[in-house]
Amino acid sequence: MAISQLVWLRNDIRLNDHPAINLAQQDDDIALVVCLTPEQWQEHNESPAKNALRFELTTELQQQAHKLGIPCHILELKRFSDCPEAIADLCLEHHYTTVWWQNELPVHEAQRDECTAKHLDKVGVTTRRFAPDLIVSEPVLNQQGQPFKVFTPFYKRWLSTLSANITPPYECPNNQEPPTSLPSEFKCYDIDDSYRQDLWPADYQIIKEKLWHFCHHKEADYDELRDFPAKPNTSTLSPYLALGAIGPRECLEAIIHTSGNNERDWHGSVWLKELAWRDFYKQLMGHFPDLSKSLPFKPETQHLVWNHNAKAFKAWCEGNTGFPIVDAAMRQLNQTGWMHNRLRMITASFLTKLLFVDWREGERYFMEHLIDGEFAANNGGWQWSASTGCDAAPYFRVFNPTRQSERFDPDGVFIKRFVPELKILSGKSIHDPNQSQRKQCGYPEPIIDYKKARQYAIAAFDDLKGQTT
Repeated sequence: MAISQLVWLRNDIRLNDHPAINLAQQDDDIALVVCLTPEQWQEHNESPAKNALRFELTTELQQQAHKLGIPCHILELKRFSDCPEAIADLCLEHHYTTVWWQNELPVHEAQRDECTAKHLDKVGVTTRRFAPDLIVSEPVLNQQGQPFKVFTPFYKRWLSTLSANITPPYECPNNQEPPTSLPSEFKCYDIDDSYRQDLWPADYQIIKEKLWHFCHHKEADYDELRDFPAKPNTSTLSPYLALGAIGPRECLEAIIHTSGNNERDWHGSVWLKELAWRDFYKQLMGHFPDLSKSLPFKPETQHLVWNHNAKAFKAWCEGNTGFPIVDAAMRQLNQTGWMHNRLRMITASFLTKLLFVDWREGERYFMEHLIDGEFAANNGGWQWSASTGCDAAPYFRVFNPTRQSERFDPDGVFIKRFVPELKILSGKSIHDPNQSQRKQCGYPEPIIDYKKARQYAIAAFDDLKGQTT
């Protein structure tokens, strides 16, 4: 039987729990297509580690699809603008009559999808487009039909919407006739040295096992233990969530199932609430396109005059600020492509509120290095820290890195792991060594005075009062 249905995969690189794959196969046999656009990803500052994981997952998916008799085309392109014509040509060559995909919300992705749909229509190919790949895929709006600008009321509506519309994971696609030849490797495949395959294997079975192990053994205590970076108490699923290697309904199913086994109400899951933040930031990006254009959510903060201190920014990037918890966090990022969430807040607050460097510089650096970099979530997190965004931290809230270190890494275990020159220190000295200890360890002096830097940031925000645009 000739295949007529083509499913276009983007940041949803999986076979399981995929609505477009599942529903397309109910119409007819399917083929898959993945468009590799490395130049576009580079412009979007996506990290080499993330792209390496993307390529590895694509290879694994292509092999799994082949075993099921599902052709998986890899189109090696450069930019999103190449997608409409390339997909249309593929449809005409193989006589695909319908293309299915899940929409994406950032401006460039949305434009790509619109252009592709129009181009396919011109050549007589039908498109079937689905809501974005979220836990609650429909827009979550207030009673006036407007998007929420504060997370807490968004979350209440999100949770009630979810409770009324729980959908189990979509089943894995059925076997089709096996292809006659194995898929060939794609040329632009290149594993960068920054990709830690030992930490983030591109193995769908391991990904599923990580999800269920976390929910069975750690999710119940997540709220209590998640803020301590020295302990492995987070899911570490974020790289796979960023690329859609695991489905939102799979996460929900695991939460509900393990909560039931432990006689807990799944509605109270703090990990589920963290997943809701991902939905919140993604939906915001769809409602407010300016967020895709490097603009702050609060327009008056455009008037902030940020410091342009290349030396200080370099010290922050390299983990040489003289503040041990900040430096340990930045070195974790540089060495592994990942950073603990509490540390993301500490380092972002340090850059934007104490060094008073433009949040867009930190946003870019994180995207360039994070294996789990998601445009919407990364933008939302940085604007939260900089007090320029939606539901952001109050501008007078400035993390004291030493107090954060004492609270969340009390014995300095995490600091010693990534700032080994401080291993000889103990007690409070690990969090803020004195001058003699710094000299002995070969560790730099603090690059700023915390109290003066905090006062400077607060005064800069105070000067904005009364401005609206």
